[in-house]
Amino acid sequence: MEDPDNTTGNKVRQDKDWTQGSVVRNLWSLSWPLMIGASLNQIGPTIDMIWVGRLSSATIAGVGVGGMAVMMMNSLTMALCMGARAIIARYIGAGDENQAVHAAKQAYIVGIIFSLVMLPIGLLLAEPIMNIFGVEADVVREGSIYLQVLLAGSGSAILWMMTESVMQSSGDSMSPMRIAVLFRVIHVGLCPMLIFGWWVFPELGVRGAALTNIITQGFGLVLGLWILFMGKTRLHLTLDGFRIDLSMIWRIIKIGIPVAISGMQRSLGDMIIMWLLVPFGTIAVAAHTIWQRVMMFVMMPAMGFGTGAAVLAGQNLGANQPDRAEKNGWIAAGTVQAWMLAFALVILIWAVELIGIFGPKPDVVALAADFLRIGTAGMLFFGLEPVMMSVLSGVGDTVPPMIVTVGTFWIFQIPLAFVLSKYTGYGVYGVRWGMVIGMIASAVFMGLYFKTGRWKRKQV
Repeated sequence: MEDPDNTTGNKVRQDKDWTQGSVVRNLWSLSWPLMIGASLNQIGPTIDMIWVGRLSSATIAGVGVGGMAVMMMNSLTMALCMGARAIIARYIGAGDENQAVHAAKQAYIVGIIFSLVMLPIGLLLAEPIMNIFGVEADVVREGSIYLQVLLAGSGSAILWMMTESVMQSSGDSMSPMRIAVLFRVIHVGLCPMLIFGWWVFPELGVRGAALTNIITQGFGLVLGLWILFMGKTRLHLTLDGFRIDLSMIWRIIKIGIPVAISGMQRSLGDMIIMWLLVPFGTIAVAAHTIWQRVMMFVMMPAMGFGTGAAVLAGQNLGANQPDRAEKNGWIAAGTVQAWMLAFALVILIWAVELIGIFGPKPDVVALAADFLRIGTAGMLFFGLEPVMMSVLSGVGDTVPPMIVTVGTFWIFQIPLAFVLSKYTGYGVYGVRWGMVIGMIASAVFMGLYFKTGRWKRKQV
């Protein structure tokens, strides 16, 4: 292994052994760039929503509904990335970088195939997908435009997420963070130009918001591949000896299948929640859409610390240090829970001001603020769920999180959202309370399984 301080030209190999030293320091050192990177990845849809919110409530609702289909695609992509991440992290922990590189190459094959599948879906099925939700015609029109562009051009997002996961699982969280900073700066400037036709750009409306995502993520992909193939990160990819390894591809997919089911279940849950909200009108749909964007921001630290704990857990299991793997999970969960409680207080005090950032009409602001306040009840427990799910998936133990996700969805969330909204006086607020109770149940059961420690014996 090369000296971490050795450089040749611009080549810098990051060879830190994350299975040694302080658990807390390693978790923080790896996770803070991941947290910023996750924040920047999630901020794209938020930027879109801020600008399209200046167009109309139908546009807000259309982008929100169309965005749910995109989130389903992203959940499938993350499932594939999780399979690759679990295998690469184990090989890095065991000191076998050659096999880690080989797994990364096979992961790209999986990502390319998935991109080709999404292309015709975007071109042909965007409007039928929007019609499934039963929303009004103007919402279907705006959402179909947004969805068609994003799905047809999803290759840039899929392969960027795979590139990000390859670098992160090797222990390099800085490179993807720097790339994300750069392309999100471009996103901030380009998005309003394409939506409103500023400067030399045409006025594309909601299509411009979608196109901005494709352009900026494509830029991130090119830069990430350059870093990997130039050896400026821990894993140095080359095409030497490249071959298609069906057994490795199946290992990646096999780990990812339960994660994909969990993600699709969550996306299905979002769709059913939307169906329950549609009878309450476009205002309710728009308010729910803005609530989702705010929650994306709240979840950013969970994504960063969850991914960091998952990488460290995988590497520590590869190095036969299961106790360190568990400690990473509990510390990360505690950190995220503290953040959740702090932000819950912010919401209780400034809910209206937070919603006002998106510039909707006063009736949308009032309802979305109420949705946020109700959601704070779930934040009392929700720090456990995303972190534990990330760690369990990151070590390849993906079936139990799937069972918890599917079980709490059908036993708690949807039945309660339906009953409380239809057969009590809560109305649209009943949908929100059903969601909160489902969140709490998922967090509790995920934490209980993690505590059993059975995941420490998982082989990938």
